[in-house]
Amino acid sequence: MEQQVVIESEGLKLSGVVCLPDGVKPGEKLPAFLVLHGFGSNKNAGNVKIPCKMLNDWGYAALRFDMRSCGDSEGEFGHITCMDQVADTRSAVTFLQGHPNVDPARIGLLGSSFGAAVALYAGSVDERVGCIISSGGWGDGERKFRGQHPTPQAWAKFTAMLAEGARYKAQHGKPMPVNRYDIVPIPEHMRHHVLEKSVLEFTSDTAQSMFDFKPEAVIHQFAPRPLLLLHSSVDSVTPTEQSLGVFAHAGKPKDLHLFNETDHFMFAESMPRVRTVVKDWLEIYFPAKAA
Repeated sequence: MEQQVVIESEGLKLSGVVCLPDGVKPGEKLPAFLVLHGFGSNKNAGNVKIPCKMLNDWGYAALRFDMRSCGDSEGEFGHITCMDQVADTRSAVTFLQGHPNVDPARIGLLGSSFGAAVALYAGSVDERVGCIISSGGWGDGERKFRGQHPTPQAWAKFTAMLAEGARYKAQHGKPMPVNRYDIVPIPEHMRHHVLEKSVLEFTSDTAQSMFDFKPEAVIHQFAPRPLLLLHSSVDSVTPTEQSLGVFAHAGKPKDLHLFNETDHFMFAESMPRVRTVVKDWLEIYFPAKAA
């Protein structure tokens, strides 16, 4: 069961889809998850739709939506900042709390990549969030970028782009356009995961926002709510150490699982072992049927 919805966030309309398990009764209250898309992606990505279906199969409601400036949502297309997405996530929590089939006291966040970083930050500053599942996320923007641009030449090129973006904005009164792969390099063999309608050109403000974004600095506030961190042990997009850093800064209860047989887009690949880990964790910390 899918319902097309519109979410209000700071004066903008966000396009979303509420996904409900088959057979849910009118007025029946279910625990729910917001499923957050990755960098410049949208609600139709595989690592969004597949976990929504997975959660529905286990008895949870799910909301997938386009962040502002992405997909079918309002906002200047491609002009994305981390804190704007945190605000959109919190607006989506408010929306879900008012849905007739959602238990307003049992809402979790599941995010992949950029969406995972946003989930870590938003959950840490919003006490309404009951749990977080982070897949391939990051906790320190500067350190993440150093890992994604590892050679001295690549790092010099990236930091020069940030500096040029600042000069361009001062001179022209608007941010400089930047190719997505100059911000976050993705190997050619994995670019099929980037949807046709994904953002391909961002602004220098987006890159600077990501550089400054540090969920590690606030994740300690999430305890004692449960946190599950998932990462590929051979991640070719976001360095694996990013989830290790978040784990080190987080309070208990917390779990970290590294998977050797998958890469960055693990939810899009429907990995059976990932599903098993998530399902077992949910049964302990955020069961579909509350005790």
